[in-house]
Amino acid sequence: MKIVLTGSLGNIGKPLARLLVQCGHQVTVISSKKERISEIEDLGAFAAIGSIKDVEFLTETFRGEDVVYLMEAWEGIGSLFDKEIDFLAEFKNIANNYVTAVQKSAVKKIIHLSSIGAHSDQGNGSLLVHYNVEQILKTLPEDVSIKFMRPVGFFSNIYRSLPTIQFKGKIIQSYGGSRKEPWVSPYDIAATIADEMQKTFNGRTVHYIASDEVSPDEIASALGQAIDNPNLEWEVIPGEELLEQMLSVGINEWIAKGMVAMQKAQGDGSLYKDFYDNKPTFGKVKLEDFSKEFAQIYNQKTKIKIN
Repeated sequence: MKIVLTGSLGNIGKPLARLLVQCGHQVTVISSKKERISEIEDLGAFAAIGSIKDVEFLTETFRGEDVVYLMEAWEGIGSLFDKEIDFLAEFKNIANNYVTAVQKSAVKKIIHLSSIGAHSDQGNGSLLVHYNVEQILKTLPEDVSIKFMRPVGFFSNIYRSLPTIQFKGKIIQSYGGSRKEPWVSPYDIAATIADEMQKTFNGRTVHYIASDEVSPDEIASALGQAIDNPNLEWEVIPGEELLEQMLSVGINEWIAKGMVAMQKAQGDGSLYKDFYDNKPTFGKVKLEDFSKEFAQIYNQKTKIKIN
């Protein structure tokens, strides 16, 4: 098959491109950066350099393809520290660009990287952007089949807590405790999407993706053992305090408030209701596997700090 991937070579895009090429597919990877060309070609894929904000570029790149993989990257829109960006509006703009390009190019099979929380426009904080994008993509003609892929929280997001782990021995969030919740590895996301690309497309379907089910306390314990810090803890602070901390370092206000609202939904479990109503088969990467990867990154960064 001829497949186009948006999202460049990120945590999901790179392993996804590699898997698809290994399966014998002709893969084109869209990137906004020319310096990515050699890395894309080294994988055996073709590079299409341009912006997902350019409808004509998207249309020409999609034309004649069998499957198109659509995603919207926060980083591709702008910095989370840019106080002037309207992320809701920007995500809608990109979704509308995709709709126009898909219609003009006559592509009939779409896989969209959405998110946990996209099932509702209420109570899920900044994940509202994914609900909005799904609704916009659903305006495509009925003969366009779409698989909405909804991964849960990424294990790799824990890397955002590296500074507090290094200097305070803590992961600090506004929820925590012993309640188990689903987590996912980008590698399992890539494997699931690659598999779904090769299956039948029929109408509009939703696919949740998860790797493991563990609590915040279990994460802190596993990571602590991996980095030889048995005292590592997951500290819970009030949402108002977390919001104040994020705003004090310059994070976009809508993003900061959305993060606190999302963590509230994680803490009370409401974020995962639709997930558990449609619980998928879990992937291969478990907390133990991620802990080993985390320890390698942690030790590298600690060594750099010491030197």
